[in-house]
Amino acid sequence: MIELTRLRRTARATRRALSLQEQRQHSLQLKRKIRTFSWYWRARNLAVYLARDGELDLNPLIKLLLRQGKKVYLPVIRSYPPRKLWFSRYFLHTKLKSNRFAIPEPIINQRDKRVPIFLDVVLAPMVAFDDTGQRLGMGGGYYDRTFSNQINKLLWKRPRLIGIAHECQLVTHIPVRTWDVPMNMIVTESNVYKSKFMS
Repeated sequence: MIELTRLRRTARATRRALSLQEQRQHSLQLKRKIRTFSWYWRARNLAVYLARDGELDLNPLIKLLLRQGKKVYLPVIRSYPPRKLWFSRYFLHTKLKSNRFAIPEPIINQRDKRVPIFLDVVLAPMVAFDDTGQRLGMGGGYYDRTFSNQINKLLWKRPRLIGIAHECQLVTHIPVRTWDVPMNMIVTESNVYKSKFMS
């Protein structure tokens, strides 16, 4: 636990140290890289995130997705069951509110909620990652609980989980716990890391 706390602190400080110019450059590089994958062109329903705390900004990619007529969704914390996510349709004019972690999410009603299996691709933020496809999040376990069925790919093939991070967030090793859900792949502004755990 102490090791994970140290990893989070160091990785967050590293990404926050990037300049605005570096952040913009990484966003544009990522947009170009994502477009090279066949799954990108096949996907119709994609979950994204709104960057904060130095995360790699997806805004240029989000605008492209919307121009291309793809459906874009944002994660929304569920009230029940706890520590899981809904996904809600997102447009540039969507009204947002801050959740308990000061993360902006759509103001939704019952008909706006989508379950994870509805999605084709999920672009997930990370605090740190390693080259085997293991992701370290903020510690709440929301993505792990939401996509726990992904561990058994025989039962659930969708959605494809793509971790997004700056290359500087790469670490030597992420300690693996039984409930951790690895990404199918991790994409940075300069590299692609395919998971050793998932197809």
